[in-house]
Amino acid sequence: MTVPKLNKMSSDAAFAELFKCCGSTLWAHKLTDCRPFSNKQDLIRSSDRIWMGCSRKDALEAFSHHPKIGDLKSLEKKFAATKEWASNEQAGLTAAAGKTIQELADGNTAYENKFGYIFIVCATGKSAEEMLNLLQVRMENDAETELKTAMNEQNKITHLRLDKLFA
Repeated sequence: MTVPKLNKMSSDAAFAELFKCCGSTLWAHKLTDCRPFSNKQDLIRSSDRIWMGCSRKDALEAFSHHPKIGDLKSLEKKFAATKEWASNEQAGLTAAAGKTIQELADGNTAYENKFGYIFIVCATGKSAEEMLNLLQVRMENDAETELKTAMNEQNKITHLRLDKLFA
């Protein structure tokens, strides 16, 4: 994919490609409507501006398009369109001890019970132990702080996925 190619795509096709990068319908529609982009940096700036204007509802929609950290089986079913990307993003889990994976699963459940959505973290380059530590630290956040933190993590994931889209 190239920026000129994205610029020339139909709105539906461009939306579909962008939606793979961030599962917020509003974000993907608004970014699609911002075309044409002069370059990738222009696209990223537009993406950031749109994401920062998104609501809690938009964020929760985007979060729902991610598997739980460590739930690699769900990648094969619910997340087929982004399976390879998400699997690579969670590569740090492959060497984790069973105890750490179980603690992540238990922590994910506690997090979801507290905040109402799954734990969102940009997992690329992080070990399971690092993600578990982040989860435990973030459990101490209040709801507003955590939503902002999760949205920042989503934006990092979106940047990585845009990089993959244009690789």
